[in-house]
Amino acid sequence: MRILDLLPSALIGATASARSMTPMAAIATARLAHRATPGKLVLLDHPLFRFGALAMGVGELLGDKMKSAPDRTVFLGLLARIASAGIAGGALAPKGRERLGAGIAVGVAIPLAYLTLSGRKAAMRRIGQTRSGMIEDLLIAGLGAATVAGATRGRRR
Repeated sequence: MRILDLLPSALIGATASARSMTPMAAIATARLAHRATPGKLVLLDHPLFRFGALAMGVGELLGDKMKSAPDRTVFLGLLARIASAGIAGGALAPKGRERLGAGIAVGVAIPLAYLTLSGRKAAMRRIGQTRSGMIEDLLIAGLGAATVAGATRGRRR
């Protein structure tokens, strides 16, 4: 195994730092497109969790623009990032290295949550909450989609 084999786990952790549900929604979308993850996928092979992840991903994108949206570094926000990054990071890691991939994803997600929050607050002061959120959504959703697309492969039915 090469260190670059764990890059998707690190990138999905970066995704989770800004949008906690995007990693799970991206993997759920890949599963619906019959794509397989290199590592074992926990939970998202069950339809309830798969569609729940998609709904939560969309809900998070909409809810983030609300004035009442909490900072991503509150306890529950960090907990959601840990869970999402861990599950997605493990699934995108090479087979047999799922725990390492999960650890890397979480290790990237938590400190970056503070950094991305700082950047978002600066952007909010300059261009407002809605516009800064939409720009962040495009960047983060794009990173999540590209990471999952690059790390998954088609599978036979």
